Amino acid sequence: MFSHLSPDIGIDLGTAVTPVLERGRGVTLREPSYVAIDRRKDRVLAVGAEARLMNGRAPSHVEVVRPVRDGVIADYDTAETMIRHLIGRTRNNGLLRPRIMVGVPSDATDVERRAVSEATRAAGARVVYIVPQPLAAAVGAGLPVLEARGSMIVDLGGGTSQAAVMSMGGIIVSGCIRVAGDRMDDALVSHLRRAHNLLVGERSAEELKIAIGAAIPVVDPRSARIRGRDLQSGLPREVTVDSNELSAVFSEHVREIAEMVRQLLESTPPELASDIVESGIALCGGGCLLHGMDEFLTQQTGVFCFRVEDPLSSVALGAERLFSDPRLMRIVFNGQAAGPIGPRV
Repeated sequence: MFSHLSPDIGIDLGTAVTPVLERGRGVTLREPSYVAIDRRKDRVLAVGAEARLMNGRAPSHVEVVRPVRDGVIADYDTAETMIRHLIGRTRNNGLLRPRIMVGVPSDATDVERRAVSEATRAAGARVVYIVPQPLAAAVGAGLPVLEARGSMIVDLGGGTSQAAVMSMGGIIVSGCIRVAGDRMDDALVSHLRRAHNLLVGERSAEELKIAIGAAIPVVDPRSARIRGRDLQSGLPREVTVDSNELSAVFSEHVREIAEMVRQLLESTPPELASDIVESGIALCGGGCLLHGMDEFLTQQTGVFCFRVEDPLSSVALGAERLFSDPRLMRIVFNGQAAGPIGPRV
């Protein structure tokens, strides 16, 4: 009745990127999770893509902050600033402040969940709903989470790699490790320094990973050039690397992710595990776009793994579907898997 007065917004609070969805309009923003601050004037200079471009290029009095680390808030004030900026860029023309649903890691503590809620409320939300990212992603991917059968999703983000088994609207078992895209970027920076005597920034490493990164070696690898500073001469230099070199750099990380998924399958009740073997494991998040990740996880687990249709938007799309389905909303938020923080709908 009051949906036109109070807009609904879904936010997938990410370590690397934060997608924002407006109910009825889909994902309208997808901003890097960066904030640039002028420390001399204590003033925010930029948020999102503009702030990310300043990283490694700004003068000493300008600090580029990543307010979300490992999927949770690391800098409260900056996180509030970022969320406020994102809300301000939506078409929030309602007479009431928006209801906002925020996805957080499945293992977030009560303190971490409360920090997200308070930052979002301070940024302008009327009601805040905190939902585990794997559950929201499963809903967004269209998995049958309300049915009395097992569904499994693996969400590979920038700060965390998460997996969850769901049935009847709740999470049965879940796992979360802090081994994800950021750790791969750090490993790539270290490798280029050690193997090529080349110093590069995290942004350049991430762009290289996205361009030619791979989870497994291939017969016909792709190659790309990356520029940095030669550690001996101090001068700019360019080197060429290929996807097989990157797959070797990432091998330890993808093995840890596969082990987390395998352990979760081992702890899944037998009937639900049987359902998962039949339907497969859904993959979402930017990490699943790493070449061969689906094939690698299939090999390691013995269960067919597949990318969902829109892997970068699954959590935000899940928020839209939850807002749009009162029955689903009621089941999910009355269970133990997730809970609203704020007034009841």
